[in-house]
Amino acid sequence: MAEKFRVLLSDSLAPQGLEVLQRLSGLTVDVKTGLKPAELAAIVAPYHGLVIRSATRVTREVIEAAESLKVIGRAGVGVDNVDLDAATRRGIVVMNSPLGNSVTTAEHTISLLMSLARHIPAANAALRAGKWERSKFTGVEVWNKTLGIVGLGNIGRIVADRALGLKMKVIGFDPILTAEAAAKAGVELVGLEALFRRADFVTVHAPLTEETRGIVGAAAFAIMKKGVRVINCARGGIVDEGALLAALNSGQVAGAALDVFEQEPPPPGHPLIHHENVIAVPHLGAATDEAQVQVAIDIAHQIADFLLEGTISHAVNIPALSVKELKVLEPHLKLAEKLGQLVAQLIDESPSEVGVAFAGESAQLNPDPIVAAALKGLLNVFLDQHLNVVNAPFIARERGIAITETRTSEAADYRNMLTITVRTAAGGHEVTGAVFGNRALRVVRIDGYRVEAALEGYFLMLHNRDVPGVVGAVGSMLGRAGVNIAGLELGRDRAGGTALSLVEIDGPPPQSVIDQLKTIPAITAAALIRL
Repeated sequence: MAEKFRVLLSDSLAPQGLEVLQRLSGLTVDVKTGLKPAELAAIVAPYHGLVIRSATRVTREVIEAAESLKVIGRAGVGVDNVDLDAATRRGIVVMNSPLGNSVTTAEHTISLLMSLARHIPAANAALRAGKWERSKFTGVEVWNKTLGIVGLGNIGRIVADRALGLKMKVIGFDPILTAEAAAKAGVELVGLEALFRRADFVTVHAPLTEETRGIVGAAAFAIMKKGVRVINCARGGIVDEGALLAALNSGQVAGAALDVFEQEPPPPGHPLIHHENVIAVPHLGAATDEAQVQVAIDIAHQIADFLLEGTISHAVNIPALSVKELKVLEPHLKLAEKLGQLVAQLIDESPSEVGVAFAGESAQLNPDPIVAAALKGLLNVFLDQHLNVVNAPFIARERGIAITETRTSEAADYRNMLTITVRTAAGGHEVTGAVFGNRALRVVRIDGYRVEAALEGYFLMLHNRDVPGVVGAVGSMLGRAGVNIAGLELGRDRAGGTALSLVEIDGPPPQSVIDQLKTIPAITAAALIRL
């Protein structure tokens, strides 16, 4: 019987998303909302999937208690309520659903921008209080004004599109977007300082990280135009609230619209909420009927596809892979893991550097998961903990192992080749493998010696002087010990030089047999390899 996966919903989800999960026979779904971290930690152990929104805090303690957890799905964008380091270290995939509320959040940003420009909330409040103060609420046009967008992801680009429709000039900053891609979206890509200096309106659409925390702070406000207006519909903390308050009080900032805060809900008496030039709303960026339904459906499909098919989409701690990509990559992932496992058995010390080189057709593949698979195979030999392609790179870097990657599309000995090089304080070792046409995996070179052997089973790896009689002596000794030889691969650097033998055997021999092989005069080293 196929494994049945258990999924826990710890925050309210639109019924349409719950229905997606409940109708799949391979899943069992429980709904338990309003749990504090300690309460969640007490019940999470048997669950394979966890679906959350912004209310659930997935702390390190929760993750350490999650013995079976494979995936965390956030219905929405922000995952700052998940301890990503702890999840990655445990090999848990963390996904979000960034597309379902992109339009809604972008529209909300434009709504706040227009409200700032025309003082709409304050004018409405005054009229409700019986005041008719037309002159007090004179605003500004947005036509021909410059909008600076910090972060040109999905939401940022939609904001740019809507702003261009309002005939605004749009400039943007994004650390990984090219100028050509920005230009296609109608945005002039500029540096962050230039954006702050030129913009009449500034809006942020970046994740909250150590790099972005407080990025719109005192230094930024000091170089902005006097009378600039600031909008934050991304994450509290990106805009420094103390610096914003000072800039509002000085008149440097004419107004601000805040959908998010450093502490949510904000404490009573928060000065920004009560400031006359601030529009403050309670985190409504994704609060439309359409968005709530869409993010619920999106994350439900993502969780189900991962648990039932192995498909990874919109992961924030591992490269996303479609079913089609997985099918293409599968033999290369297995090859990388086996080569990592092989080279790990050639070293006696902890690795300090791992290099992964792609040649031929392999150079066209997505390298990240293949590098991760190689690290998984390597580290599994040394570490007594659960390792997979999610946490292997994290743990390698955590232990100070440098990771390098090279690619060349030039013709190689085989159509596709993968080489793993490991360096230690004592030196280095290198193994090369290839995927043959029928998806068979072969090691084709070990430390420069040409061989061709399947990457499966038990091997005696022998180093010897290239002199007559070695193979016969090895065969006789193994025969007397009752060890059956299933295959033999020989490689040498030159006639009469040094040679390497891979002797495939049916099972692991006693250590005494390996010690005996070392007594053959021409043999300089003998070791058992398990693959």
